Amino acid sequence: MSSRPVGRRRAERRGTRRRTLETPAGHGHGHGHGHGDHVVDTSVVDQDAIVARRVRIVVAAVLAPLITAAVIAMIVMWPGGGVKVASYQTETARGEVTKLVPCPDKRDQCDLASIKLSTGADKGQVAPVQVPQAGKVPISVEVGQSIMLGVQSDAKDIADRYQYVDHDRTKPLLILALVFAAAVIALSRWRGFAALIALAVTAVMLTQFILPAILKGSNPLLVAVVGGTVIMAIALFLTHGINAESSIALSGTIAALGMTVVLGWFFTKFCQLTGLASDGASAAKQFFPNLSLTGLLVAGMVIGALGVLDDVTVTQAAAVWELSAANPSASRAELISAGLRIGRTHVASVVNTLVLAYAGAAMPVLITFAIQGLPGQYVLSTEMVAMEVVRGLVGSLGIIAAVPLTTTLAALAVADRNRDLVSVAQPVDNN
Repeated sequence: MSSRPVGRRRAERRGTRRRTLETPAGHGHGHGHGHGDHVVDTSVVDQDAIVARRVRIVVAAVLAPLITAAVIAMIVMWPGGGVKVASYQTETARGEVTKLVPCPDKRDQCDLASIKLSTGADKGQVAPVQVPQAGKVPISVEVGQSIMLGVQSDAKDIADRYQYVDHDRTKPLLILALVFAAAVIALSRWRGFAALIALAVTAVMLTQFILPAILKGSNPLLVAVVGGTVIMAIALFLTHGINAESSIALSGTIAALGMTVVLGWFFTKFCQLTGLASDGASAAKQFFPNLSLTGLLVAGMVIGALGVLDDVTVTQAAAVWELSAANPSASRAELISAGLRIGRTHVASVVNTLVLAYAGAAMPVLITFAIQGLPGQYVLSTEMVAMEVVRGLVGSLGIIAAVPLTTTLAALAVADRNRDLVSVAQPVDNN
């Protein structure tokens, strides 16, 4: 009997599930070494060709309705108009420093800069602007630099119309973004390009839906959960494709996200956090009196944990898939046990990273308390620090929950698939 070369094929949807894959006689190479007249090579079957029926049911009966509900809720809550407060608006402009001279009055301790405007109604004109004198600020203004300006639109004289705000960092930030994009694409190629598109979608969702919807009066928690679900669905499916593995990762992410919401809400109330210690909270409350600052605080915890949850669930699902490919006969218990061993290492590093990220954000506050020599218990009890502690620990608990959830779901999928693979990849006797 002549042999046919082994090729990659998908399982047929019709016909019997038990069939054989013919392989070359002799010593073959696959996931293992075969000897004699046959070899079993399960790699010829596409990893998503045969998936457990229960996974299809979970995706069809649970995941799909959840995503659909999130999309419908997003459409219903989508802010219909702008949320800008007219009295809080500031007109801005940018320009390049062409000349610097000391201010006429030495008591002002400033420099008078000639700014060639690059934006705004006076674009192309030169406006005199007082800027901080060299040595008076950490980064001084120099000729050739681009700076940002505030505009007093009601000023008649151009000399009184513009005020220095800060250095214009658009160009270096753009260069950094391009270097980042090039590095991602160079390493991950088309998948990296898809990840960049998903990143852009995330930015749009945050600026066009989540923030405006909260300011419009929608429940911050509901907005965060709906927005987070849509963001994760788009990011995972766009980056990793619509398949069983990414569906398992998304299921684990949504489940852990729900747990993060519950824990965040409970401990925010239990620790009596008001949310007023957050930067900008007082100003937001002033212009939007109905805004729930505690809800906004928990919503921030959810959004902050999303990126790490994505990383953990995708890694766990991929790990179980690879473990299954390496040992197709592994049972569910073996896959779960091995997956959890990988997850423990991952969680240990990710949790530390998340807590350090929140600690880094609160570093100026911690330094202030250190200077004052206050007791540690006193420092931890202040809302400004307690808020960061709750954020870090609640986010970490969500990550910890994501590991066993995703690992178990993935093991349920590939364990049944492996039984099908064993029945599909039966040895063929060429005699």
